[in-house]
Amino acid sequence: MNLAKRIMTGIVGLAAVVTLAACGSTGSTSNSPTADASDGTGGSAPAGTATSGDGKTIVVYWSGTGNTKRVAEDIAKDTDATLYELEPDPAYTQEDLNFNDADSRVVKEYEDKSLEDIKLKNAQVPDWNSYTTVYFGYPIWWQEAVWPVCNFIRDNDFSGKTVIPFCTSMSSPIGDSATNLKKLAKNPGAWKDGRRFSEDADPNDVADWVKSQR
Repeated sequence: MNLAKRIMTGIVGLAAVVTLAACGSTGSTSNSPTADASDGTGGSAPAGTATSGDGKTIVVYWSGTGNTKRVAEDIAKDTDATLYELEPDPAYTQEDLNFNDADSRVVKEYEDKSLEDIKLKNAQVPDWNSYTTVYFGYPIWWQEAVWPVCNFIRDNDFSGKTVIPFCTSMSSPIGDSATNLKKLAKNPGAWKDGRRFSEDADPNDVADWVKSQR
């Protein structure tokens, strides 16, 4: 199946090819490739920096174009948490995230799994051991957690922590994405069921979900 047909199949929500999924899972049925698709700048600190919080709760996330970022900011506000944005090295540009371009970085990485091992400039969180609750956010690409976040899970010890995953997408559910991320962790801690938010998530819905996690 050619790339254009696969992407169109995802957009209309039909079943498509089965491929190796992001973050080392065994495979998934392709749907919409991009979940964090509309641009947005939000108001958080620059990538790679952390805003201060209560010292016990942290929201770690990566956002391709702004949707996951907005949800992460809402969660941090509602929980008085530290907000920590992951920074891929090199960073993704808008051109990199053009899912309709067969020569774009994201499509090349999807087609060649060896390219999905993305380094992070800030995989190690300052005072990581002090946090007991970790909200972990990511977009969905091709029905899986985006691969730029995978090395954070691999490189950190979640022992003694409660991990609460959340994701954003245009239509795809959270599916097995959080379960597959947990499998990457050497010491995974306790993972709760995750929550998927739409690309234009209502802050009130986010707040209600946060309350349900307490």
